[in-house]
Amino acid sequence: MALLINDECVNCGVCEPECPNEAISEGEDIYVIDPAKCTECVGHYDEPQCVDVCPVDCIPVDPDHTETKEELQAKYDRLKG
Repeated sequence: MALLINDECVNCGVCEPECPNEAISEGEDIYVIDPAKCTECVGHYDEPQCVDVCPVDCIPVDPDHTETKEELQAKYDRLKG
């Protein structure tokens, strides 16, 4: 399950440096998460770091990119391999 940043984002940028996979970048209007790089911090942390630091709670699970913990771990392994 990759995460996404919704339109409640205030463009503060605190999430970008927290992402260990560099999946977050500044978009045209708000920050965006690359689902190909997002592992919800599996392989790094117990909880998604971007969600922990977001001041407006605008980072839900992306329903278009659902993955199991095992799939997220495999993605992490591919990214770090």
